[in-house]
Amino acid sequence: MLIALIALGAFCATLIGGLVALRLKDRLHLVLGFSAGAVIGVAFFDLLPEAMELGRKFYSSFTLLSCVALGFSLYLVLDRLALLHGAHQHEGEAAHAHAPWRGSLGAGSLAFHSFLDGVAIGLAFHISAAIGAVVAIAVLTHDVSDGINTMNLILKEGGDRRTGLRWLALDAIAPALGIGSTFLFALPDRAFGIVLAFFGGFFLYIGASDLIPESHHAHPKFLTTAMTLVGAAVIYLAVRLAG
Repeated sequence: MLIALIALGAFCATLIGGLVALRLKDRLHLVLGFSAGAVIGVAFFDLLPEAMELGRKFYSSFTLLSCVALGFSLYLVLDRLALLHGAHQHEGEAAHAHAPWRGSLGAGSLAFHSFLDGVAIGLAFHISAAIGAVVAIAVLTHDVSDGINTMNLILKEGGDRRTGLRWLALDAIAPALGIGSTFLFALPDRAFGIVLAFFGGFFLYIGASDLIPESHHAHPKFLTTAMTLVGAAVIYLAVRLAG
């Protein structure tokens, strides 16, 4: 029963975040600035420390950091391919053309990260209710920002409301699917650190190479920079309070 309530809470938190982003789309540059800080904050304060803690039992720090770099580089290649595809579709338009695949790529990564969050909750509860509760609190504290980030990644690439809501729904249900999956299979302990390191690299790319430049494009840089710092600070505080 408790796990079901946690899954429902994650769904609602993610959905609320996405609807807030949709409501504030006229101030998208400010919300994008916040999202950039939140995504980078998740990488630095959540994914990478967790990858190091879980992975150091099986791998060296160099190996784990190499996976971060590989994840960053892999996302770079996928992003460039998506951007080239989008530019081809919009040939003859302005240089800063939208590439819908980029939005879907980013939203898909966030949804898979949310699925892994659910897996982490489920496995933690298999160990003990106390550990499961701690992990669940950590996940719930940043699910609102996950919803904001998912919607923003779609909207900034020219995606429509319906597309954004579809991805938001997938991201919202992903933790519940992750929790449920832990009753069907067991992910090897040695795989967790590697997977989290890869996603740390993904998120660093999304925040630093995509969201930050986009939030600054043709907008006042002081406010967007302030929102980026606020986004990172929110995730930092959430992780500290949960941990």
